[in-house]
Amino acid sequence: MKILVSPDKFKGSLSAAELCEAISLGIKKYDSTIQVVTHPLADGGDGSLDVLEQHLDLETVTTTVNDPLFRPIKASYKKTADSAYIEMAAASGLVLLSPEEQNCMYTTTYGTGELIMDAIKKNVKTIYLSIGGSATCDAGIGMAQALGFSFLDQNREPIKPVGKNLKKIAFVVPPKNSKPLANIRFVTLCDVDNPLYGKQGAAHVFAAQKGANQEEIKILDQGLVHFANLAKQQLNNDIATIPGAGAAGGLGGGSIAFLNASLQSGIKTMLEITRFSEVIEKTDLIFTGEGKIDQQTLNGKVIHGVSKLAKAKNIPVYVISGASDLSKSEVQSLGIEHLKTVLSVSANEEEAFTNTKNIVTQLAFEMIRDRLSK
Repeated sequence: MKILVSPDKFKGSLSAAELCEAISLGIKKYDSTIQVVTHPLADGGDGSLDVLEQHLDLETVTTTVNDPLFRPIKASYKKTADSAYIEMAAASGLVLLSPEEQNCMYTTTYGTGELIMDAIKKNVKTIYLSIGGSATCDAGIGMAQALGFSFLDQNREPIKPVGKNLKKIAFVVPPKNSKPLANIRFVTLCDVDNPLYGKQGAAHVFAAQKGANQEEIKILDQGLVHFANLAKQQLNNDIATIPGAGAAGGLGGGSIAFLNASLQSGIKTMLEITRFSEVIEKTDLIFTGEGKIDQQTLNGKVIHGVSKLAKAKNIPVYVISGASDLSKSEVQSLGIEHLKTVLSVSANEEEAFTNTKNIVTQLAFEMIRDRLSK
């Protein structure tokens, strides 16, 4: 019997690789003769580089860039001879700020642009940009400024590239030499399909968790509307209604406007890069999972991507997650045959977080035991 173990991370608890280990241990605990193949995954957001490193021969490049508040930090990305893999969270992530510092009115993606520029100087042909976990809502103007764009107000004075200044931009000035950017294929990986602005846009849905209050959220949303108009008028890119444009504080849309990036489903691209369709061959059962199953899971997270391919090959899917907000019918719609959550068997939330690995191992043991002892 061949079982494929292919989960995403439990954010703040276990990495995808650690989850693979915990699930495998539970399976082997029941029957050590079962062939277990591990294939950690990510949805294109933060943590994706750790997963790619499990599958590809990557070089780590470290350089000094600006953090979300324009302070120098060391940040890394991965590369092969002709491709670079950049996580915007490494330079512009919420995790880089203390709770007191978090407010996306004043943060920038400038450091992400510096990482991109460093990769360009190393002669890569393709740049994959993962845009989860951002501290920002600047629509990528910080990134663009680091790449040579200028943003001017009505008086043609330079504007600091942060969220609160989006609505002050009157002129977008492209780089004097656009050839370096034009020669690169950019692929932006995102795990949400929110539009740039509006009730489901970057500001209204995500800015509060990045420190903005209700009044500031309105200002940011107005700025995103204004930016969309500028992108259409001055950059000839209509990004207003593109699904995913609102990802990472509008960096999804900004990457299209400034880089002509292809905006792709993070999980779909990760499955392709890691050759999941090859690994899935001759598999009898798949274990997958992620920290929380909710409405976003239905629209393109790891479980959705794995289940879709598994369903095409009639392979049953078992899921272990931290928690689930979905109804039984929604779980079934994903093609999940069996679901267990860490929270449902924990005494409390604290135990669910502190004893996660042991609980996951026990759940995997019980699930495979129940299946094979029928």
